[in-house]
Amino acid sequence: MALYEHTFIARQDLSNAQAESLIEHFGAVLTDNGGKVVENEYWGLKTMAYKINKNRKGHYAFLRTDAPAPAVAEMERLMRLHDDVMRVLTIKVDEHEEGPSVVIQAKNSRDERRRER
Repeated sequence: MALYEHTFIARQDLSNAQAESLIEHFGAVLTDNGGKVVENEYWGLKTMAYKINKNRKGHYAFLRTDAPAPAVAEMERLMRLHDDVMRVLTIKVDEHEEGPSVVIQAKNSRDERRRER
């Protein structure tokens, strides 16, 4: 099976719990089709550089997966049909990086700098 990284943006009017349930839902779609979710991260509500579907903000989510191509295609198809998902990006990678993503690392370093003050 191949390794993939998926990032998607959900509508801003969802709650954090609803956005995290979307991550679980799409992870379940992958596992039902023979893949597995290696890691998932909820990056939070972030301001976007430009409006998408009249939204200024969006809930960002990130998934690292190990899945066959048909499972990824089915998950992407369902994401594009889902009303709450605004954008989807899937990248095939040679190997997954260890530890948290760069977004989470940056957030943690900002939090540490705030505590030092």
